[in-house]
Amino acid sequence: MEWWNYFPNMFLGLLIRIGIPLVITLVLIWVVRRLDQNWRNDGAVVTVRAKNTGCWKNKRCSVEDRAKCTAYANQDIACWQHFRHADGTLRSDCIGCDVFRQAPVPVLT
Repeated sequence: MEWWNYFPNMFLGLLIRIGIPLVITLVLIWVVRRLDQNWRNDGAVVTVRAKNTGCWKNKRCSVEDRAKCTAYANQDIACWQHFRHADGTLRSDCIGCDVFRQAPVPVLT
Protein backbone atom coordinates (compact mmCIF):
# COMPACT_ATOMS: atom_id res chain seq x y z
CA MET A 1 0.00 0.00 0.00
CA GLU A 2 1.27 3.43 -0.85
CA TRP A 3 1.86 5.94 1.99
CA TRP A 4 -0.52 8.65 0.65
CA ASN A 5 -3.40 6.17 0.90
CA TYR A 6 -2.27 4.81 4.26
CA PHE A 7 -2.18 8.09 6.26
CA PRO A 8 -5.65 9.47 5.37
CA ASN A 9 -7.18 6.10 6.21
CA MET A 10 -5.27 6.00 9.50
CA PHE A 11 -6.37 9.56 10.37
CA LEU A 12 -10.00 8.78 9.55
CA GLY A 13 -9.85 5.63 11.70
CA LEU A 14 -8.42 7.53 14.66
CA LEU A 15 -10.99 10.30 14.25
CA ILE A 16 -13.82 7.79 14.33
CA ARG A 17 -12.29 5.78 17.19
CA ILE A 18 -11.58 8.84 19.40
CA GLY A 19 -13.95 11.51 18.09
CA ILE A 20 -17.27 9.69 18.45
CA PRO A 21 -16.78 8.70 22.12
CA LEU A 22 -15.52 12.21 22.86
CA VAL A 23 -18.61 13.81 21.33
CA ILE A 24 -20.91 11.39 23.18
CA THR A 25 -19.12 12.17 26.46
CA LEU A 26 -19.44 15.93 25.92
CA VAL A 27 -23.16 15.61 25.15
CA LEU A 28 -23.70 13.53 28.30
CA ILE A 29 -21.83 16.11 30.40
CA TRP A 30 -24.04 18.85 28.98
CA VAL A 31 -27.23 16.87 29.71
CA VAL A 32 -26.18 16.07 33.28
CA ARG A 33 -25.30 19.71 33.98
CA ARG A 34 -28.70 20.84 32.70
CA LEU A 35 -30.44 18.25 34.90
CA ASP A 36 -28.40 19.34 37.90
CA GLN A 37 -29.30 22.99 37.33
CA ASN A 38 -32.99 22.11 37.01
CA TRP A 39 -32.86 20.07 40.21
CA ARG A 40 -31.16 22.93 42.04
CA ASN A 41 -33.81 25.37 40.83
CA ASP A 42 -36.60 23.03 41.92
CA GLY A 43 -35.09 22.68 45.39
CA ALA A 44 -34.55 26.39 45.94
CA VAL A 45 -36.29 27.90 48.92
CA VAL A 46 -38.79 30.52 47.91
CA THR A 47 -39.12 33.38 50.33
CA VAL A 48 -42.56 34.88 50.13
CA ARG A 49 -42.80 38.53 51.00
CA ALA A 50 -45.35 38.99 53.72
CA LYS A 51 -45.81 41.95 55.99
CA ASN A 52 -43.85 41.70 59.22
CA THR A 53 -46.49 41.85 61.90
CA GLY A 54 -44.06 42.49 64.72
CA CYS A 55 -43.77 39.31 66.74
CA TRP A 56 -41.76 41.21 69.33
CA LYS A 57 -44.98 43.00 70.26
CA ASN A 58 -46.84 39.76 70.98
CA LYS A 59 -43.87 38.17 72.72
CA ARG A 60 -43.18 41.39 74.63
CA CYS A 61 -39.46 41.27 73.88
CA SER A 62 -37.16 43.55 75.83
CA VAL A 63 -35.15 46.30 74.17
CA GLU A 64 -31.99 44.18 74.49
CA ASP A 65 -33.66 41.22 72.76
CA ARG A 66 -34.93 43.46 69.97
CA ALA A 67 -31.42 44.80 69.37
CA LYS A 68 -30.16 41.22 68.81
CA CYS A 69 -33.14 40.10 66.71
CA THR A 70 -32.72 39.89 62.92
CA ALA A 71 -36.48 40.04 62.38
CA TYR A 72 -36.66 43.35 64.24
CA ALA A 73 -33.69 44.75 62.31
CA ASN A 74 -35.22 43.88 58.91
CA GLN A 75 -38.95 44.40 59.10
CA ASP A 76 -39.58 44.02 55.36
CA ILE A 77 -39.82 40.24 55.66
CA ALA A 78 -42.09 38.27 57.98
CA CYS A 79 -40.36 37.27 61.19
CA TRP A 80 -40.55 33.50 60.58
CA GLN A 81 -38.67 33.90 57.28
CA HIS A 82 -35.60 35.06 59.22
CA PHE A 83 -35.52 31.97 61.40
CA ARG A 84 -35.66 29.23 58.76
CA HIS A 85 -33.30 26.28 59.02
CA ALA A 86 -30.60 25.79 56.36
CA ASP A 87 -32.81 23.27 54.51
CA GLY A 88 -35.67 25.79 54.29
CA THR A 89 -37.95 24.34 56.93
CA LEU A 90 -39.49 26.47 59.63
CA ARG A 91 -38.58 26.16 63.27
CA SER A 92 -41.13 24.36 65.41
CA ASP A 93 -41.58 27.36 67.71
CA CYS A 94 -42.41 29.52 64.65
CA ILE A 95 -45.05 27.05 63.48
CA GLY A 96 -46.71 27.09 66.89
CA CYS A 97 -46.51 30.88 67.24
CA ASP A 98 -49.72 32.94 67.14
CA VAL A 99 -48.09 35.51 64.86
CA PHE A 100 -47.43 32.83 62.25
CA ARG A 101 -50.86 31.24 62.63
CA GLN A 102 -52.76 34.52 62.32
CA ALA A 103 -50.76 35.81 59.37
CA PRO A 104 -52.63 36.02 56.06
CA VAL A 105 -51.76 33.36 53.53
CA PRO A 106 -49.42 34.97 50.97
CA VAL A 107 -50.06 34.56 47.27
CA LEU A 108 -47.20 33.72 44.94
CA THR A 109 -47.25 35.92 41.87
